[in-house]
Amino acid sequence: MPLILGTNSIKDTGFDVANSLRFDSASDENLSRTPSSASNRKTFTISAWVKKAKLGNTQTIIDARIDSNDNCSIFFNSDDNIFIKFKVSPTSQNTSLTTNRKFRDVSAWYHIVLAVDMTQGTDTNRVKLYVNGVQETSFSSATYLAQNTDTTYNNTNEHQLGSRVADTSQDLDGYMAEFVMVDGQALDPTSFGEFDEDSVIWKPKDVSGLTFGTNGFYLDFENSGSLGADVSGNGNNFTVNNLTSVDQSTDTCTNNFCTMNPLMKNPSATNTFSEGNLVVTIDQTDACIGSTIGVNSGKWYWEQKWTQQGANDRWGVVPDDAVMSNHPRTTGIGWDTSSSQFYLLGSAVSGTWGGSIGTSDIIQIALDLDNSALYLGVNGTYRNSGNPTSASSRTGAVDFSSSSLVGKFLLAGFGKGNQDNSTMQYNFGSPPYSESGGNSDGNGYGNFNQAVPSGYYALNTKNLAEYG
Repeated sequence: MPLILGTNSIKDTGFDVANSLRFDSASDENLSRTPSSASNRKTFTISAWVKKAKLGNTQTIIDARIDSNDNCSIFFNSDDNIFIKFKVSPTSQNTSLTTNRKFRDVSAWYHIVLAVDMTQGTDTNRVKLYVNGVQETSFSSATYLAQNTDTTYNNTNEHQLGSRVADTSQDLDGYMAEFVMVDGQALDPTSFGEFDEDSVIWKPKDVSGLTFGTNGFYLDFENSGSLGADVSGNGNNFTVNNLTSVDQSTDTCTNNFCTMNPLMKNPSATNTFSEGNLVVTIDQTDACIGSTIGVNSGKWYWEQKWTQQGANDRWGVVPDDAVMSNHPRTTGIGWDTSSSQFYLLGSAVSGTWGGSIGTSDIIQIALDLDNSALYLGVNGTYRNSGNPTSASSRTGAVDFSSSSLVGKFLLAGFGKGNQDNSTMQYNFGSPPYSESGGNSDGNGYGNFNQAVPSGYYALNTKNLAEYG
């Protein structure tokens, strides 16, 4: 089950990536560019870091296309394989590579490198695919263009990132970071990344010193006012289509932030995920959804907006071994709409928790796993006179120190007791909505509406490596 637990992360990545772009297929978001002149159409390298948000549908990473007979594409197909397709007319020659391996981890960043050199005499050397530093060599189908064929890539046709040209049904749902194209060289992945010497996790490295070539580009997505800005020095900027500054995320390949997890759910759950799995709609009785990061120690903070409320909505925290079977009220610590009350393993928790929560209110969750306490805040005021910094006294908290939850990995959870539509927006530090609060944790991570309690941290892998 794709889930990040404990210290499955690197605190010191050496080179840090500041931003990614969050793509949502329902909004037809992409970056596009049509080169003013053709360059090397035989030899080039494409490198991108991608974090998927959906499974089971075709999602484009990059597409360069004249028409159905002349195109180059890299995408995840509906079976969650990586599919490489180059077609060249008039004879409809093609390169077609479909990996046997499936890519179904929505909690992970994948580094994808495609090195193309059509001058090579051996066909398998003309197109090489690498994922996380390792070459993919097992394909369910593999055909190759003839030696010295000019592709449609680097030609004067439209190139799109995150969408297929003229086909919005194959847009990306997820995140992209560090998108690089090198014109005129077929490079291996060590030009863009390296294995961490301690954890052996593949991580990015600084690419600013590469020779990018005439049509080459480097998109780091750091300029919120110009998300398609090329920082290679070439000025090969991309046009931004339907993406805004809200889609600039701090969830990156060097600091992976928590999201909700479409694979961490009970079998009966029917739901809709959007905005990089930070917006969840549930419409099924006794459904439950969990997050991608689970923690069993440390102090953690996140915020939520309950933008569509239903009967018997239940949200809070749920153990990783129970989310597949039931909702937070029954198996964890959950707020229940019908009674405006917190429940611990199905039993009401005493205290003053009541008061309405509106669709524009900021819900604050402060989870203290070192002292087995959970605090609920709304718009800056903690319910039940809660004080998240009270530590072992657990002032105003849901005290679960004597429960079976102690020592378990807990996830953010969202569930239902009745069948009607309910929607929650989650801010684990990189919000899916415009947020001007500007409050971060003690390590400088996150953009929260309210102040993060002292000693509490955003749910991301750098904090997890230090405090989890």
